[in-house]
Amino acid sequence: MIEDLHHIQLAMPNGRENDARAFYVNVLGFSEVDKPDTLRKRGGVWFESNGVQLHLGVEQPFSPAKKAHPGFRVKSLDETIQHLINAGIAYRTDIDLPDIQRIYVDDPFGNRIELLEVISA
Repeated sequence: MIEDLHHIQLAMPNGRENDARAFYVNVLGFSEVDKPDTLRKRGGVWFESNGVQLHLGVEQPFSPAKKAHPGFRVKSLDETIQHLINAGIAYRTDIDLPDIQRIYVDDPFGNRIELLEVISA
């Protein structure tokens, strides 16, 4: 039934779209995409990078996703870590999986984000 992943949605607090832009565009390298006119009044912001769509929708009351998370593949985890350090973004290491090295960061709202590199044997 399922053909592919269309988008991921995370929650965010009301009125924090500029914080979302600063993190997802300036730190993670997403591009902002226009929300449909019919959804703009709800708040939130949408992003895309290399075919990955990420929607941030306003949720009240807001509660960050501390366990559930998207996992975004990066080309080089070492370069990503250096980029995060340069941007002043804290990260956490975790146990690597077979063929996967990974770290976690929190977005400005406390949502957990996994950044991973698939290691070729």
